[in-house]
Amino acid sequence: MTRELQIVGLRIGRETYGVPISLVREIVRVPEITAVPNAQKYVEGVINLRGKIISVVDLRKRFGEMDVENNKKNRIVVVELENRTVGLIVNSASEVLKIPPSDIEPPSSVFLNGEIDYVTGVGKLNNRLIILIDLNKVLNGGELRHLDEVDSPPVEHLA
Repeated sequence: MTRELQIVGLRIGRETYGVPISLVREIVRVPEITAVPNAQKYVEGVINLRGKIISVVDLRKRFGEMDVENNKKNRIVVVELENRTVGLIVNSASEVLKIPPSDIEPPSSVFLNGEIDYVTGVGKLNNRLIILIDLNKVLNGGELRHLDEVDSPPVEHLA
């Protein structure tokens, strides 16, 4: 018997995306975010989460949403990627979904090759489609390295 895939459902716009529950550390309300100059347009800045400074990326902007609206339902999904903690702003995040492997279509049957390389599959669940994504590809290596710079800006010594 094959085990069901456990994912956390993230709402961005009208769509539900899924990420493996193993990557998600916690889901928090959006606190005050400190902006960082010269960051990518989808990098909101940094937050202090119980003494740890983490970068925050607005996944809605990263996915090209034009009407990004901030409200009380917005959440930051704190994930662990490549040994670093990153916060992702989404419209809402709450549900843990269990999808049987037989209900997951490979991306090659839905999207053209290379069209959207961060999609790992499309899950069918109760008449809904859940787009399964690889966060490492959404935030490719270069962007993760850039987030390192956001977390720890260079310190200039005064003479």
